[in-house]
Amino acid sequence: MKTVFNLATIFFLAFFLQSCNLLSAAGISSQGQPTKEVQSNLTSTTANSTVNVDHSQWDKLLKKYVNSDGLVDYKGFKKDQAKLNDYLKMLSEKEPTNNWSVQELLAYYMNLYNAATVKLIVENYPLKSIKDIDGAWTKGRVAIGNKELSLGGIENGILRKMNEPRIHFAINCASISCPKLLNEAYTASKINEQLDRATKEFINSNENDISPNSPKISSIFDWYAKDFEVNGKRDVIGYINKYSKTKINQGVALTYKNYDWNLNEQK
Repeated sequence: MKTVFNLATIFFLAFFLQSCNLLSAAGISSQGQPTKEVQSNLTSTTANSTVNVDHSQWDKLLKKYVNSDGLVDYKGFKKDQAKLNDYLKMLSEKEPTNNWSVQELLAYYMNLYNAATVKLIVENYPLKSIKDIDGAWTKGRVAIGNKELSLGGIENGILRKMNEPRIHFAINCASISCPKLLNEAYTASKINEQLDRATKEFINSNENDISPNSPKISSIFDWYAKDFEVNGKRDVIGYINKYSKTKINQGVALTYKNYDWNLNEQK
C-alpha cells in the first residue's frame, strides 16, 4: 500500500510540475510578480509609492527611433542595442514589490513589455513578422531578478490582472494592426493621460471602421472581450463608445477586421 501511495504521489507531483510548466509556456504564469488592481478611476501620481522608476533612457530611445505614427526604426535600434540592453538590465535589477504603487507597477510592466518586444525584433532582424519567431510570446526571455518571464506572462499573468483594460492599447506586439508604440515612456506621473491618449488614438484609428449600425472593429475586442466592461458588466460596444468619435448603437452585431501581423517598421 505504501509503495502504491508513493507512486501516486510521484505521478501527482510530475503532473503538477508539468502543468505549471505548461501554464508558464502558455504565457499565463506571472511567476509571483506583484500586481495591484486599479480601483475606480486611475490618477497620475508619483506620491504614493516607495519607488519612482526612472524610464528616461527608454524615453530617449523611443523619441529617437519611433515616429508619430508608431512605426519603428529597427535598424536604428539595432545600432543602439547596447542602450536598450542597459535599460532592460536596469529594470531587471529593480524588482517590483508590493510597496510600489499601481501607477509605478503599470508603467514598469508596460515599458518592460514594449522594450523586450523591441529587443526580440532587433535580435531576429531582419524579418517580416514577429510570428516568424519561435515562441515569441511563450518562451521565458524577459528577466526580472533571477526569473525569466514570457511576454505572454507579462500580458496575461500580470497586466490583465490589474483591472485596467487600456493596457491593451499601450503594449505593442511589433505589428501593423497593433496599437501603435507610443514614442515616449510610460511614467506614473502621466499614466492616466497616456493610457487615455493611447486608447482614443487606437479606437479612432483606421484599425477600426466604426459606424452606428455596421461596425467592423479590431480583433483585439474579440480576443479580450471579457476585459472591456462598463458599470461592472462586459460591454464592448459601451466601452468603445466612451472613446469613439462615432457611437455604435447598442445591440448591433460586431464584425472583426483581419489582423495584419507584418512588422511595424519604418520604410
